[in-house]
Amino acid sequence: MLFTQYYLDCLSQASYLIADEGTKRAVLVDPRRDIDEYLADAQARGLTIVGVINTHFHADFLAGHLEVAAATGAWIGYGHRAETEYPIRQLRDGERISLGDVRLEIMETPGHTPESISVLVYEHADDPVPYGVLTGDALFIGDVGRPDLLASLGVTADELGRMLYDSVQRKLMALPDEVRVFPAHGAGSACGKNLSTERQSTIGEQRRVNYACAPMREEQFLALVTGGQPAAPGYFAFDAVLNRKARALFDPARAARPLTAAEFTQARAAGAVVIDARDPQEFAAGHLRAAINIPADGRFAETAGSVVAPDREVLVVAPQDREEEITVRLARIGFDRVVGYLRAPETAFLEMAGELTRASRVTATGLRAALASTRPPLVLDVRNAGEREQGAVEGSTHIPLAELTRRLPEVPADRPVVVHCAGGYRSSVAASLLRGSGVPDVSDLLGGYGAWQALHPAEV
Repeated sequence: MLFTQYYLDCLSQASYLIADEGTKRAVLVDPRRDIDEYLADAQARGLTIVGVINTHFHADFLAGHLEVAAATGAWIGYGHRAETEYPIRQLRDGERISLGDVRLEIMETPGHTPESISVLVYEHADDPVPYGVLTGDALFIGDVGRPDLLASLGVTADELGRMLYDSVQRKLMALPDEVRVFPAHGAGSACGKNLSTERQSTIGEQRRVNYACAPMREEQFLALVTGGQPAAPGYFAFDAVLNRKARALFDPARAARPLTAAEFTQARAAGAVVIDARDPQEFAAGHLRAAINIPADGRFAETAGSVVAPDREVLVVAPQDREEEITVRLARIGFDRVVGYLRAPETAFLEMAGELTRASRVTATGLRAALASTRPPLVLDVRNAGEREQGAVEGSTHIPLAELTRRLPEVPADRPVVVHCAGGYRSSVAASLLRGSGVPDVSDLLGGYGAWQALHPAEV
């Protein structure tokens, strides 16, 4: 058996290639949209990709099933509850897929979404115990899939939570301890709240350490898995629906287009949003008015999908030679409307000097002094609820970054605002979003809550 895990750090997303070395038949599970790496690996090993399985309708990225099918002729498989605009193979509980001696078996594990499945992998067809199980978003390392996302249109979180209880407690936990667990996501994903940085585990280990896998009553399980979930990024519903549709294919040959300063200005005036992917310090030193700072070195695509509407045309200001990377990362979440980019921002900015501005940033010491002044700022905490439970700036207002675009009216425009997150990434995003929406006096906190806590170690 050939078994390969592909892991995309910026989306905490795992996909898998399973093949039989004898027959050279292979199946891809949960592939991303830019599929060249899978195709290159298959070609290098002489493999034929005969099928592509999605464990569910993904909400956090646009899956590459259509691209794989177009490139290879592979069938597309989903759990039998799935309904799509394109032809699929409906996979039912207990169904076996033979690749030769290597065998896959479908296990229906609804709960994160109604159509969710897991895939048991047998290295040899007659093995009594599976080599591993690809659990999709039903079971993570250290967590389980949240049942409250909009990926499951028309089904309540309570109904899904009860399905998930059965899937985890009665089905997955019924597998032998030695079965390896390979989830679709890891730490950082908004698909759960307690995901581990480990990329594989075993059923036995999860039985021992995963809070949701311990024996418990259904009501207790529901309370545990629904409480304290992070705010879902705004694009999740968009991707969950788009993954059902017969959409346009990703075209790697369609490179991002360099624009002159005049072309960039014209597109901006026509309504395109500017995503500035440079480091926050570079952004603060000089950027185009109303540009949103979403640094490339971080959870770029997920953050972009949290603060930019999917139907907006996008202009990119990128770190040197990373323009195509930024375009691909946006395409991974279905944001295909990139008009172009500034090839050399520093040079182009000379022609656009009248449109440039700077961003205010404050230290923790500076914030402490400002809070003691006669006109203290509003402190806006854009962390997730679980982070805030570990401590907060006294008197601060809490709006998670993923909720900020729809809650902008809650931020006053008549007083200074200081935004903070945990370390400084999300606060720069939020501060730029607020400035662009008309809040005039906005700063972000250098070093985030970590820097504040260092000044106030006893504060909780």
